[in-house]
Amino acid sequence: MPEELDAIDRRILAALVTDARLPVAEIARQVGLSKTPVAARIRRLEEIGLITGYRAILSPIKLGLAHVAFVEVRLSDTRETALRKFNAAVRAVPEIEECHMIAGGFDYLLKVRSHDIAEYRRVMGEKISTLPFVTATSTYVAMESVVEAGDKAAGIV
Repeated sequence: MPEELDAIDRRILAALVTDARLPVAEIARQVGLSKTPVAARIRRLEEIGLITGYRAILSPIKLGLAHVAFVEVRLSDTRETALRKFNAAVRAVPEIEECHMIAGGFDYLLKVRSHDIAEYRRVMGEKISTLPFVTATSTYVAMESVVEAGDKAAGIV
């Protein structure tokens, strides 16, 4: 956490993470300030790049995307050009919800969301296995999601 953040900034961030649609007046009430300084603090947090945007978080379950798989990916080439090509190709696959480069026994970890195992199999065969430089994959199917992105404001308050 940047040193220029005080306890009030942290409480503002926690409130916004919980509900980005909260009116400034409600955030001000929660943190014990008036609207004007809270609005100024939010603007400053946006300007320094700590708040990078606001978005709607959709329910994957209600969208019928209950199947979650994590895929370890090993590449045949890890030079910078190969990594750039792989990264660009991953961004074009809508079923890949997250992609992380890993330091360890494999190169990338993907979080893939689909309707069911049959759709996941299609995505794996037609999209993931055909990504540039993919040499091997291992799949782990999630049985339950305990904590997901957006569930809590970890480490802010």
